[in-house]
Amino acid sequence: MGLLTNRYAVVTGAASARGLGKATARLFAEHGATVAILDLDAEAAVDGAADLGPDHVGLACNVTDKAACNTAVAELEGRWGRIDVLVNNAGITQPLKIMEIEPGNYDAVLDVNLRGTLYMSQAVIPGMRARKSGSIVNLSSVSAQRGGGIFGGPHYSAAKAGVLGLTKAMARELAPDNVRVNAICPGFIATDITGGRLTPEMLETIVADIPMGRAGEASDVAGCALFLASNLAAYCTGTEVDVNGGALIH
Repeated sequence: MGLLTNRYAVVTGAASARGLGKATARLFAEHGATVAILDLDAEAAVDGAADLGPDHVGLACNVTDKAACNTAVAELEGRWGRIDVLVNNAGITQPLKIMEIEPGNYDAVLDVNLRGTLYMSQAVIPGMRARKSGSIVNLSSVSAQRGGGIFGGPHYSAAKAGVLGLTKAMARELAPDNVRVNAICPGFIATDITGGRLTPEMLETIVADIPMGRAGEASDVAGCALFLASNLAAYCTGTEVDVNGGALIH
């Protein structure tokens, strides 16, 4: 019996084959959930859902567009009858220093990471409230906690710190309706949105600062998301769970 049997889950930004979203969607499906993969790229979303099996759904959705979020959720609720779990995974990063951040950089990073999390949450909340049941999992970052990470610039730290504040405020407001909201703060994940920018020397330096002596994997984050999505975490709301191999202990 899977931890998410007969549950319906939405994972945003989950079409990338090596990404956290895809790993999370795959693990949810293995635990019995019916999953919708949302991504900017419609074809990639459909292909990603097909990888999981015949019952899963792939939809195009730009999370920075409130109407698009509402449309995607309405389509899924029409098809499934309900959404039990939302994982706000869609995100982008830019390796800029403070003085390099131009208005366009700020808008892009804040919009996808923070505004997108708000808009997707707003789309699923009415249905979850009506059923007095639901779990929202938001992806923050160790970058928010330690003031910068390996790749993300200060605007990325700010966006991911915003996700933590939003998570806690949503958790407080939605708790009376039994809708739980929690955040995951991944540390350095080898399959991350770091592209090809990581040299072997950089990897060695990063891993040297991780007590567990290895980079994280997408599956490490997916396991935490599964816990927070499931009834195992029934009394957890407003938490931020660190998945960083001990890189930040605070």
